[in-house]
Amino acid sequence: MTTTTVSLVRHGEVFNPEHVLYERLPGFHLSARGQRMARATAQYIARQPALCDAVAVFSSPLDRTQETSQAILESLNEERDNRGQGPLALALDERIIEAGNEFRGKRIGHGDGAVWRKGNIGLLHNLWKPSWGESYRQIAQRMGDFVYEKVDEYPGEHIIAVSHESPIWTFRHLLETGRAEHNMLLRHTGLASITTITFDNTTKPPVSIEYADPAAAVI
Repeated sequence: MTTTTVSLVRHGEVFNPEHVLYERLPGFHLSARGQRMARATAQYIARQPALCDAVAVFSSPLDRTQETSQAILESLNEERDNRGQGPLALALDERIIEAGNEFRGKRIGHGDGAVWRKGNIGLLHNLWKPSWGESYRQIAQRMGDFVYEKVDEYPGEHIIAVSHESPIWTFRHLLETGRAEHNMLLRHTGLASITTITFDNTTKPPVSIEYADPAAAVI
């Protein structure tokens, strides 16, 4: 059986002192702690035999994911240089971008948080769709399109994709339960965490799903 492994990495903490729901807005970068998280995860990947053999690194086009990806590439390429291999370059893919959200640019839950303002509360009528933005089915579909394309392109190899909490968890939830809809409060996708999924190249079901949170203790 030939297998392809895809490691889905969530970006590190974002500098966001105004507590804005930044969604896909430009200009939101990793905080100092987020940079340390990215380096911790990058070093973890470079030290793990099952992860440091990645042959490609992809990223959502947003600032925070690209910055996390660059930390990973730096560590991976140092390891590749030690093995006499050439460096990897970053490739961007829109399909693994953050979920669309109607609250983008608003301050949720702070002071007169946008959720409670007139005209916004109606967006919360369905927590399972969800009703405030891109549906979980749409998110899982585009993430799945990306992942299965790469499984076919890289048979027997390992790739890394840096994305966001919602796309990573929604796709994992679909694989594990058969449905994309879920309770967002029960997600298990820490900042700079790694969700590694191994697929059978012939039949495509996941052979295994593993989770690591190497940046959990970063302060």
